[in-house]
Amino acid sequence: SMKMNKGKININVKMNNTNQCIIDIIDSGNGIPRKDWKNIFKPGFSTKKRGWGLGLSLTQRIIEKMHHGKIWVHKSIPGETIIRILI
Repeated sequence: SMKMNKGKININVKMNNTNQCIIDIIDSGNGIPRKDWKNIFKPGFSTKKRGWGLGLSLTQRIIEKMHHGKIWVHKSIPGETIIRILI
């Protein structure tokens, strides 16, 4: 969650030694408090005033159920959050 027209988002893709794809989505936003790292994937959870809080829960469901992968917060500090996907 970043303010419109503020910050950067980078995507890095690489293969690990077991031939799995690692996708890192890195943004320069405010960061996610550690207490919310698991909550952000729960349906309805949001820190925004608007929205339904469904984006990350749907993303997690697609990655885990359809692609048999995993998604998690790898790192989050102000100025750098890394969401990692392993497929």
